[in-house]
Amino acid sequence: MAQMPEIIRELCDGCGLCVAVCSCKGLVLIDNVAVVIETVECDYCTQCEAVCPTGAIRCPYEIVVEES
Repeated sequence: MAQMPEIIRELCDGCGLCVAVCSCKGLVLIDNVAVVIETVECDYCTQCEAVCPTGAIRCPYEIVVEES
């Protein structure tokens, strides 16, 4: 399974900034709370985490690029 951002519902204020920056269209607002669409392949760019003003989105996995 792909790594997905984690959303802390209690912190989400429904601003929609994460939805706007999601390049794979993997986030939507439902009842003014951001929700990850699990059927979409998240590219884990972490832009949603970067723009969230309340810290409601966390991308806790480290991306490691190995040189060959």
